[in-house]
Amino acid sequence: MAPVGIMARLKSLYFKQDEPALSEYTVALLSVILTLLYVVPFYLSPKTRPSPTLSRDAPSVIRARIRVVTGSCIVSSVFVLWLIVEKGNSSIGAGIRLLGCWPVGVLETFRSLLLTAILFLGPLFERGIVEGEWKFWFRPSRLSESLGGWIGWRNYVAGPFTEEVIFRSGMVSLHLLAHTSPVRIVFLVPLYFGIAHVHHFYEFRLTHPDTPAWAALLRSLFQFGYTTIFGWYATFVYLRTGSLLAVVLVHGFCNWSGLPRFWGRVEAGQPIGPPITRGKEDSDEDLIGVRGGNGLGVGWTIAYYVLLVVGALGFAQGLWPLTESYHALVSFSGKSN
Repeated sequence: MAPVGIMARLKSLYFKQDEPALSEYTVALLSVILTLLYVVPFYLSPKTRPSPTLSRDAPSVIRARIRVVTGSCIVSSVFVLWLIVEKGNSSIGAGIRLLGCWPVGVLETFRSLLLTAILFLGPLFERGIVEGEWKFWFRPSRLSESLGGWIGWRNYVAGPFTEEVIFRSGMVSLHLLAHTSPVRIVFLVPLYFGIAHVHHFYEFRLTHPDTPAWAALLRSLFQFGYTTIFGWYATFVYLRTGSLLAVVLVHGFCNWSGLPRFWGRVEAGQPIGPPITRGKEDSDEDLIGVRGGNGLGVGWTIAYYVLLVVGALGFAQGLWPLTESYHALVSFSGKSN
């Protein structure tokens, strides 16, 4: 059964009233509050506060930050669930569905990961075949090594989970309470997600005082750009699948993959261990897992860029069918049958 229209689904399944439960202004204000609830706790304690002498990758910092942001997720989820029940005149069960917690969406998760992997065909080819990492991908011991360290746990588990709870589960639900159109939700909500990463400018300046301010600013603007673009995709997937698990695992996969190469030649590497720290916020000098590469023929580079284009085209073709679900929270007019 295909997804039904947004207004019909919201009114019949989630809410017992025709009028929006919250105004657009109230939702914008609450979205700012949720964003601050995610970021501000990092600055309240010496254990989590950015410092020129203490790296954000220090295990003690990572543990402390995971604790405080987990608390923020609990508070935000309980608060949004209360709003859904009280202001939306809905049931707790419907609220849990709106938050993407149930049903889990195992099939939706698999299809969303497949869609994301298609988009990353080029990077998967470079890392798996050219750099030789494929031999580590299917070893449970290597997976445990990647997730066993605090950096890997932050990049691939805690970070994706807490960010998606706040910026997808909580924030999208707020906008649905205001009966915001799905297209507007896709493009508006990720702006808060992108803004939440701007504080890395201050953090980067503390730990890299010799870097010019303009370079640090460009770095932050670039980060704002790609986190917002990812947010568009994650929000779309969340609305189309109704699955928090799907967007959490897609987020973790994208952190693991890192940004695709858009220029330069690919080079072979000699893998020395699993890619533990590679992620969207890591710089080139932070990457481990591949030792210096030897030269390859230009054909490998051509193959990479061909797969990059093929992946993009395949992603465009599969975007709608692979995200279609009966549990969709909304229907995008003209695309769902």
